[in-house]
Amino acid sequence: MTPNRRQQQDGDQHLVVLVLPGGKVSSHRPARAWHLSNLRMCPFTAQLRLSGVKAVQARYRVRGWNGAERSPVADARAALDAITKRNSQAQVILLGHSMGGRVAAELCGDPAVVGVVALAPWWPDGTSVNLRSDTPLSVLHGTADSWTDPEVSRRKVDELQASGKSAEWIGIDGAGHFMLRRAATWHRLVADAIAGMSRGVAATRMGERR
Repeated sequence: MTPNRRQQQDGDQHLVVLVLPGGKVSSHRPARAWHLSNLRMCPFTAQLRLSGVKAVQARYRVRGWNGAERSPVADARAALDAITKRNSQAQVILLGHSMGGRVAAELCGDPAVVGVVALAPWWPDGTSVNLRSDTPLSVLHGTADSWTDPEVSRRKVDELQASGKSAEWIGIDGAGHFMLRRAATWHRLVADAIAGMSRGVAATRMGERR
């Protein structure tokens, strides 16, 4: 189900999806809007906006993660801070692909973050997913992904579930890393995950008003 404009207007006016593109393991070359890692997320951003959901796609200064520099984290943090500066009540869902999923793992402990959707996340050994107990995580991973290992993300979700966190892992049979195969399924599952998180935010707000 895709969240519609009335849902956004009536219950989720403070909800914003921060879209976090992928990138490279190591590169200090400038990131450009026309790089595939950025273009790959544009259809998701457009779909969200068309359905009435506020969506902001982050722009990184450089293309790579770059080891201990964690280059894109500062840029994503700046985008998150800009959202909360514009609206102090903003409630943010992080939508990250590949390296963007690793960026989301760094930011998901922020009090403004109310949900995380990670697409084929790049979570190498030692990656910490700083998820709060009340923040849901949905991981979507193609079973034929040869760039990031779906079993690694599945194990991470298992660990989070064992520690009492709200996390789910959904495998997309036969799909690869770049979300071209079974594209409609990727988009439907993203819409479903965000709609579910949106309903959770709205329910929490209703409870707070009582």
